[in-house]
Amino acid sequence: MTDILMPKATAVWLVDNTSLTFEQIADFCGLHPLEVKGIADGEVARDIRGADPIANGQLSREQLDAAQASDKYRMVAQKSRHAELLKPVKKAPRYTPVSRRQDRPDAIAWFIRNHPEVADSQIARLLGTTKATIDQVRNRQHWNAANIKPVDPVTLGLSTQLELDAVVRKAADKKAKDDAKRGIVEPDGATLEPASVTGAAQITGADQVEDVADDASYEDDDDAED
Repeated sequence: MTDILMPKATAVWLVDNTSLTFEQIADFCGLHPLEVKGIADGEVARDIRGADPIANGQLSREQLDAAQASDKYRMVAQKSRHAELLKPVKKAPRYTPVSRRQDRPDAIAWFIRNHPEVADSQIARLLGTTKATIDQVRNRQHWNAANIKPVDPVTLGLSTQLELDAVVRKAADKKAKDDAKRGIVEPDGATLEPASVTGAAQITGADQVEDVADDASYEDDDDAED
């Protein structure tokens, strides 16, 4: 069954302009009969303006007449002629000028080196490339691998700074959430360094040598007094 556009507004119009039963209107609009009764009583959808289902192509006049002639008749919604206009428009793939396409491997290499947390799908969408090309650059199997140098996409003119920042921020947020789920927490401050790095081990050893030497001198003094 085709979903009704603006079901409550359609129900308001049918209540005000037809002799259909609450059940017929509820079935057609996908509402509960008590909700339709509330519309008729002025308790529900008081501020909603009615929408004519015949005018917008969701209901034929023949169906409406048949339903008004018999309370057992159930109307079937038709596909609205406005439905195509209300569909979300899918964003077209990014177009990259021919003169810039040879620079995309450099931008891919920049992402791989500096932002490995960015997913291949995000890189492909931002640069207008394919996952296969990204894999070739990552594995150094690209035909021009010897000449590929990491360069950020803004410098190459393949994206704006705002677009790049948005992609990196989104990937960083996702990584942080994934790390939190796995219990990985980044340290907030400086951590203790090993004694071999700080030199504490050598200082401790020197102190021990001095202590041994002092003990030996005390023993010599005692022997001399005896």
